[in-house]
Amino acid sequence: MTDQSHSHRRQVLYWRLLARLFDPTEQPALESASVAVVEDLGLPAALLDPTVSVDTLVQRFPALADELRGLLAADADAAPDDTVAPPGADEVRRAALVSKVLLNVFATGTGPVDAGQLARWQADAGWFEQALGCEPGELRGRGASGDPLAGTLGALEGDLVRRMHLREVLADPKLARQLTPSMSLIEQLLRDKANLSGVALANAKALIRRFVDEVAEVLRTQVEKASVGTIDRSVPPKRVFRNLDLDRTIWQNLTNWSPEDERLYVDRLYYRQTARRTTPARLIVVVDQSGSMVDAMVNCTILASIFAGLPKVDVHLIAYDTRALDLTPWVHDPFEVLLRTQLGGGTDGTAALTLARPKITEPPNTVLVWISDFYEWRSQEVFEGFEAVHRSGVRLIPVGSVSSSGGQSVNPWFRQRLKDLGTPVISGHIRKLVSELKSFLT
Repeated sequence: MTDQSHSHRRQVLYWRLLARLFDPTEQPALESASVAVVEDLGLPAALLDPTVSVDTLVQRFPALADELRGLLAADADAAPDDTVAPPGADEVRRAALVSKVLLNVFATGTGPVDAGQLARWQADAGWFEQALGCEPGELRGRGASGDPLAGTLGALEGDLVRRMHLREVLADPKLARQLTPSMSLIEQLLRDKANLSGVALANAKALIRRFVDEVAEVLRTQVEKASVGTIDRSVPPKRVFRNLDLDRTIWQNLTNWSPEDERLYVDRLYYRQTARRTTPARLIVVVDQSGSMVDAMVNCTILASIFAGLPKVDVHLIAYDTRALDLTPWVHDPFEVLLRTQLGGGTDGTAALTLARPKITEPPNTVLVWISDFYEWRSQEVFEGFEAVHRSGVRLIPVGSVSSSGGQSVNPWFRQRLKDLGTPVISGHIRKLVSELKSFLT
């Protein structure tokens, strides 16, 4: 078969993909031509059926799994001026697989959605992420980087959740068990929790708890990679067995080796120094809990609980909208924190500053993390409060908001003034905040 024939067959598959993305109605000519191409490639006809999930396809045809993983990674890494070779049979086969992955993720239709449909879409989105060389969930709510593609996936998932009759699903334990926790779903649960009761409320809490635990595991791994301080050599090592430096002990006593006895006589034991220089630090986390701040609220309450578990770190947590709430008593349990938040309303940071200032007792050993989009009712007063805190010696870390769709929005007035103050707003991605906190605490 000629290169031109392969090119025509690939075009048929992609024209069919575009037609189905913009109009779910089948185009008979494109459908029949695509079926002929797929069959000629020896691929299953189910590849063209958007109602068949990728999971189902892979269960029936396991060999396809390896082809799907990393399928789009080459496209993402390719340079703009890469020379494109004429398509062969392999490229036509790849086009068929790409069409399946894209159609199942981006053709979400309209109308009501049930729990099963949401679960299937989440699974298909996981395969799409694997095709891009990512882990399932990596581009969505569990740490999306603000990448436009991550934002698109988050928006699609959010739309599906909004189209689902969530209260009815939660009231049915069987349907509720089909739900996979995601940032979009948690956002809806937190907004609607006041309207839930009985079985529905219990199921909602179970989903929130599952999501909190999953995110906590990811963030805990990032925090644990931090150095915990330099060795303090002014402190003598503890003479306990777990600190015994066996290699050094043997090396220093080699002169005591007895060839006759074939034994090493030890005059002195050597121990490792394990004491580290640590300064008691106070970490004050202030989170805007207005409607646009769900991701920050979830991630930062979990992060605060993890740092609260570290030695010599005194963590305080404040949430605010037009009023401020001191959540420090529950800082070790992010699940309880989230249940006590009330999303929505305006934004008045002066209320949070009023709660935060009395907590600053030793400015040089205090870090104030302020997570918000900084669209404040009293912008000048809040900024003057930041200036005063910064001048006192407190480490001020302003963090921009990231919505569940992955898009970052920060008031440009605040962004410029905080930059001029020497405390620029860092990206809302949680990994950067972890890095900033680690540098302060170690």
